[in-house]
Amino acid sequence: MADQPDSLTNIQDYISQGWDHLTRSLTDCRTYPDVKTEGEPVLYLPAALPDTPLVTEMQKSCRVRVDHLPEKITKGGDVDVSKIQTEGLLYLEHPYVVPGGQFNEMYGWDSYFIIRGLVRDNRTELAKGMVEDFFFEIEHYGDVLNANRTYYLTRSQPPFLTSMIMAVFENDKPKNAQDIEWLRKAYKYAVRDYDQWIQPPHLAGDTGLSRYFDHGEGPVPEIVGDPNLYYRGVAQFFHLHGGSNERFLVRVDDAKPASKVIGSIFAFPDCGNEALLSSAATCEKQTHVALSAEYYKGDRSMRESGFDVSFRFGPFSADTHHFAPVCLNSLLYKTEKDLEKMSRLLGRPSDAEQWSQKAAERRAKIDKYFWDEKVGLYFDYDFTTQKRSDYRYATTFYPLWTGLATKQQADAVMRNLAAFEEPGGIVMSKRESQTQWDYPYGWAPIQLLAVEGMRKYGYEAEANRISYKFLSMVMQNFERDHTIREKYDVVSRTSNVHVLQGYKQNVIGFGWTNGVFLELAHQLPPDFVARLRKE
Repeated sequence: MADQPDSLTNIQDYISQGWDHLTRSLTDCRTYPDVKTEGEPVLYLPAALPDTPLVTEMQKSCRVRVDHLPEKITKGGDVDVSKIQTEGLLYLEHPYVVPGGQFNEMYGWDSYFIIRGLVRDNRTELAKGMVEDFFFEIEHYGDVLNANRTYYLTRSQPPFLTSMIMAVFENDKPKNAQDIEWLRKAYKYAVRDYDQWIQPPHLAGDTGLSRYFDHGEGPVPEIVGDPNLYYRGVAQFFHLHGGSNERFLVRVDDAKPASKVIGSIFAFPDCGNEALLSSAATCEKQTHVALSAEYYKGDRSMRESGFDVSFRFGPFSADTHHFAPVCLNSLLYKTEKDLEKMSRLLGRPSDAEQWSQKAAERRAKIDKYFWDEKVGLYFDYDFTTQKRSDYRYATTFYPLWTGLATKQQADAVMRNLAAFEEPGGIVMSKRESQTQWDYPYGWAPIQLLAVEGMRKYGYEAEANRISYKFLSMVMQNFERDHTIREKYDVVSRTSNVHVLQGYKQNVIGFGWTNGVFLELAHQLPPDFVARLRKE
């Protein structure tokens, strides 16, 4: 009898087969449903793009209404989303891979880790098509979008575009004239994507660094179920804690009529904190509050960061737009270095020198504002208070991944590894905020960035150990329920998570976990791979 495949082979086969299950295209009727919104499926074409026979056929076979966006978009924030009466899917030219579950569209930063997995699994054409779709987004929707739905037209996501481009380009060897021509095209779009991060409103005060910022106003529509359930919990937290959090609340009374309020109004008992905390308490007096426009701007900007939700930028990250973040500016440094490399490949030495200078200037600012010599970690910077955060967060590994840390800085970060290392890998923080991007959760992309950053500075033993912890945890949970999940409790090594605030589901799929698993497993030395096969 033939030998049964080992556990590692089983999960790798599952991932390989999963790419087709997670692939969407214009002709696939699975592409259009969206559990995050209600109403008939709608496909929106760019304002100036004519219908095609393919669109007409799809409209009939999938029973999807086709419409055009109300106006041409040239840059982020151009579109007046109030003119779009029904939320819908934004047209893209090429097939793309979705994360899975409720996330049935192509996401900005998820796609980098998905593309890494596709390239590793010899699905380069699919990966390249996704990069082309991001070029299409920049051309017709103004940005690399959070994802290709109309309610995401007001924001982008962490800038991994040049990393995607190089992941695809460097996989195809040897290079020919067609490859160089594609890189020339990619360079043009990468510069356009970069430019939106270094202009208002994405500038972080006078630091010369950048911030996350959503162009929209008010509550977001894409929270599954009733968004008011989430926002009520946020309002109650601020109402309970008072103090500086009061700037995120509007007290609704005769002086501030409801017509001036953004979003819903929430009623809370006003007989002291005990009444709020006890379901048995009775209190006739009530206070009516709404979340402020300032809160909603921070909430939306947090969603552009991709880290939704954590307490990294204050409670519920409501101060996201007040921070120059380590992650964003590290990625922009890498973008500048990638554009320098692309310029040299394209025979543009003067451009390359300019990008090198920009990267050097950003590196100096990152050292000035983010680096804490005493602690030995990188922290985000609140440019409104001119104070460095003390919130220890796993994004401190980004400067290692992008190569901007000095050897001494990398050594200092690694001396702090015990603050982040758990039985299942790297934990996001030590703050148990009951949200998904804090303790005890660890996410696949952070594992890859941290591990590759460690390898870059010669910490092979630590990188192998972290990789093994994460991979073996994913495998053990896969053996139990035969699925790969969005998030994992790396303290308890389980996918049975208990998130109380924000996104509570643990989605099956899952695009970036699949990609990271393949890449981390590929980087392990043979003895560690052999151990995994025995799991």
